[in-house]
Amino acid sequence: MIYNNREISVLVVDDSAFMRVALKKIIEEEGNIRVIDVARNGEEALKKIKKYKPDLVTLDIEMPVMDGLTTLKIIMKESPLPVIMISSLTEEGATATLEALDSGAVDFIPKGGKSFVNLDIVKIGEQLRQKIRSIVVQGRLDKIAPSNRKHDSFKTIKRDEVQEKCGIVALGVSTGGPLALQKLIPMLPSDLPSSVVIVQHMPPNFTKPFANRLNQLSDIEVKEVQEGDTTKPGTVFIAPGGKHLLFKVLSGNKLRMHLSDEPENTLFRPSVDVMMLSLVSVYKSRILGVIMTGMGNDGLQGMQKIKERGGITIAQNEDTCVVYGMPKVCVDTGIIDHVLPLDVIAEGIVNCTVS
Repeated sequence: MIYNNREISVLVVDDSAFMRVALKKIIEEEGNIRVIDVARNGEEALKKIKKYKPDLVTLDIEMPVMDGLTTLKIIMKESPLPVIMISSLTEEGATATLEALDSGAVDFIPKGGKSFVNLDIVKIGEQLRQKIRSIVVQGRLDKIAPSNRKHDSFKTIKRDEVQEKCGIVALGVSTGGPLALQKLIPMLPSDLPSSVVIVQHMPPNFTKPFANRLNQLSDIEVKEVQEGDTTKPGTVFIAPGGKHLLFKVLSGNKLRMHLSDEPENTLFRPSVDVMMLSLVSVYKSRILGVIMTGMGNDGLQGMQKIKERGGITIAQNEDTCVVYGMPKVCVDTGIIDHVLPLDVIAEGIVNCTVS
């Protein structure tokens, strides 16, 4: 796909010569994306952004002269454009990455160690190129701003019109998800009568500080899942990076959560599909499935099963998605009951869960 009838131009910013060469090689593996130049630090990057006006920047966090976070904040202030952070897989790297997402970065790619994407350089390269295309072609920096349009779909999801409420919420999200969830989760009440289980595509070491951040911002309790956790009302559970989230049924519709490396053949671990399919297989009450901003089709199979079993399905609308990929495939398949903007999904969740 060509962006505005021309190639997509990318500026690669990294203090490592090896990373600059590696990123340039995998980005340019397909002919419609071109690395217009490289920079060794933030100061050099700012000059080259003004000179070349790239469509997107990949930005390392730890650099001499001017670090990535400082550079990002200047970019967002002076010449806003999509930025993908290149992040280390340490707890410090996770904290810095979350700060970068708060400051305007649209996504990140982890480097070093085992990625949440199965370690296959071909797949990692494909994912990065897909992210670049999706973010540049579909994405806008204002995607997660509150919507002032009228959304007729929301009129069909009033609390007194939902005949059979759902007992648990299963939510899947990817690219654009961290900031979207930071808007959504604080809107949920602490006395929500159901549990919310979330798969956000993130690597290990990232999900725990992310859950802690959401917990600090919210009245409802938010925690990263630990082996053996059981569902409880008024709690949001974030699946840990690097593990699939599975469920075992206990008495009274209570569920015990189990973390697993299996299946190994999924692109993402955790996987939205794996989580939702496991939940459908053991949960007797109705499930509310929510699919939000993200690239690809993870969640399609799970949302189909939720719909087949009589659950309710919600998709984030295109206007408020950073990347309208995961919701789009579900909407196009015809399995979505309600297409809602980000700023009213929380109300939809409340109105569809048990009283």
